[in-house]
Amino acid sequence: MATSDFLIIFFKIAGSLALLIYGMKIMSEALQKMAGPQLRHVLGAMTTNRFTGMLTGTFITSAVQSSTATTVMTVSFVNAGLLTLAQAISVIMGANIGTTLTAWIMSLGYSLDLTNFVFPAFLVGIVLIYSRKHRYKGDFLFGIAFLFFSLVLLSDTGKSMNLQNNRTVIDFFGSFDVNSYTTILIFLLIGTVITLIVQSSAAVMAITILLCSTGVLPVYLGIALVMGENIGTTGTANLVALGSNTQARRTAMAHLVFNVFGVIWVLCLFYPFVHTICHIVGYDPDGPRLSVHELSVKLPIILATFHTFFNVLNTGILIWFIPQIEKVVCWIVKSGKKEEDEEFRLRFIQAGIMKTPELSVLEAQKEICSFAERIQRMFGMVRELLGTKEDSKFVKLFTRIEKYESISDNMELEIAKYLSAVSDAHLSDDTKGKIRDMMREISELESIGDSCYNLARTISRQNNSKEDFTEQQYEHIHQMFELTDDSLSQMNVVINGRKENVDINRSFNIENEINNYRKQLRNQNINDIDNHLYTYTSGTMYMDIINECEKLGDYVVNVVEARMGTKLHDA
Repeated sequence: MATSDFLIIFFKIAGSLALLIYGMKIMSEALQKMAGPQLRHVLGAMTTNRFTGMLTGTFITSAVQSSTATTVMTVSFVNAGLLTLAQAISVIMGANIGTTLTAWIMSLGYSLDLTNFVFPAFLVGIVLIYSRKHRYKGDFLFGIAFLFFSLVLLSDTGKSMNLQNNRTVIDFFGSFDVNSYTTILIFLLIGTVITLIVQSSAAVMAITILLCSTGVLPVYLGIALVMGENIGTTGTANLVALGSNTQARRTAMAHLVFNVFGVIWVLCLFYPFVHTICHIVGYDPDGPRLSVHELSVKLPIILATFHTFFNVLNTGILIWFIPQIEKVVCWIVKSGKKEEDEEFRLRFIQAGIMKTPELSVLEAQKEICSFAERIQRMFGMVRELLGTKEDSKFVKLFTRIEKYESISDNMELEIAKYLSAVSDAHLSDDTKGKIRDMMREISELESIGDSCYNLARTISRQNNSKEDFTEQQYEHIHQMFELTDDSLSQMNVVINGRKENVDINRSFNIENEINNYRKQLRNQNINDIDNHLYTYTSGTMYMDIINECEKLGDYVVNVVEARMGTKLHDA
């Protein structure tokens, strides 16, 4: 074969694979956008036991045509604390069954001439995209049309290459002993590595079908590649989970353990298992050589059948051992040292992950809940600082509060940056409204952090001066701190709760108490200074603390308003 001909064929295959990956991506994303909120609800509600979890994973993966999307979504849910590790393992098992539909779609693309379907699909798809109302349906049609078109191109390229008569290629694959486990392991490793590199088991499956259907790649080696694809496809979720919490990393590891175990037991029964699959389809791998047409019909079906049997049987075996799998992954992925709360790290938001806008908003809301809890802990430090008299302890505690203030600034910026990126996607009006409210929430939470730091600075100023508060002043400050802490506790109840189950009037009533108490103390402070109960300097620092608490209460109500999407009071 001339060099120019080789390059043309290489680019045809590479371009067809690129088109296939792009088609799968468009189709999967369109399906996720069409069913995003429903999928999130299904994943959260239908995982009550191992069997419903498995069925949920099967359903979602069949719906979005991407086991990677389901696995990544599951890792995100575990990271956000919405699924337990055991529930997630059952969902991943179901995802492996759901992904077998993709193999059947691809075998259909090789077995049938879908050219007549592809071009009308492109036409209808572009019309739907420009209608805007049905944009996602158009994207889906475009994606599946690209998928089938790429398969048609691959099939045509395979025929034009005339591989079945190419002695070089035939001799190369013929040099491998298909009856040797060493050969099977080599091709299993090749399938794993290629899938890890291209991050698409569909693309590797397409090449496998192309080589097997032309007769140059023996079915044993093709099936070894398919087993490797099953291990390689776990790479995406494990990469995603690197920046997640321990449970999320364990979830991704469970996907790898599940597939590796399946490959091990199939290897133990490899040749009988392959012969059984071939017998079901009506093909004898050791029999007389079939024509290219017969191979192009039977081999894609054999690979799809093997893929289905492998995942269904593996799930049927391992679904009874979920607690044991959980123990294994907990042993592999150890809990790290308890993270210092003073270190800035987003717990739920993960950048660079394929997910629906609805799931992104959910993760951001969980991060805001974490932000609010951290802010209340910061206020607890301020209360502790007021009663700390030993200099070394005072400095250490004040330094922690300073660090928390820096963390709150960083959290506001990072969550805002994430929400801005999410808002660039095509969103519903409802989701846009949620993002606007969440932007306001984080801004007000950061203001609460500033107020806590201002309180700490005032207490530090008082501690460094020769002035001290009277017993009555301390009592009043503690009462004001108690009211302020109540308002923060109620704010966290609102942020973490469902809107319909939360009493927002409680926040409004606490704020009224804070306002009234501030007015009472302000008037009393003037009289106490006039009566020389304490100095003007002491009274000023005392009222600085009281006024800052009142401002903090206003910020709390603003957070509650943003969370509830309502107006409690006039500013």
